Amino acid sequence: MSSALEILKKRTSANNFNNSKQMSESDIRELISYACEAPSSFNIQHWRFVAVTEKDVKEKLKAVAFGQQKISDAAVTFAVLGDLKGIDKLSEAISPMLKSGAIDQKAYDGWLGMASGMYKDNPQLVRDEAIRSASLAGMNLMIAAQAKGLVSGAMVGFDSEGVKKVLGISDRYVPVMLIAVGPEAPGNWPRKPRFSVDQVLSLNKFKEF
Repeated sequence: MSSALEILKKRTSANNFNNSKQMSESDIRELISYACEAPSSFNIQHWRFVAVTEKDVKEKLKAVAFGQQKISDAAVTFAVLGDLKGIDKLSEAISPMLKSGAIDQKAYDGWLGMASGMYKDNPQLVRDEAIRSASLAGMNLMIAAQAKGLVSGAMVGFDSEGVKKVLGISDRYVPVMLIAVGPEAPGNWPRKPRFSVDQVLSLNKFKEF
């Protein structure tokens, strides 16, 4: 298995997948377990996932994603969703810390109060945070896939309402991205160039590049 730093340097977005190879449910669940290690605001954990493996569902998903072939060819295509009401489950998410004694009742109540105060009556921030947290989880998923010897390709080219209709997703959730994952087929481009550190980094005060 490659080191985390090696994976970051060699991961690339794949378009070509070996469509003769499948992934087991246990393999899919393992990838999601790594995705869920991502950070999120107040530990709300806004991310939700739909793993699409059945051919007919892939074809329907492909139809609302501008016909991107990798959706059909990949062993699994994940729909990564952000929960717009994720804060409703925050007490459930952090109550194990209270029960274990990691935090006391005062800290628990303060945690819930600060989160509520931050997001109450601010739907734009709620949406931003759902997308931000789900995106972090999506990146975790892709890094985990690379570590397991698979390739991945993230997509934002899709009809959001179409994805919701195909997969039965309610308006509580915003489709953030689709991620195709599976064994690689020949023909993928090499890793695309990145700007240098000097082109993106400012120290202490931002400067326009």
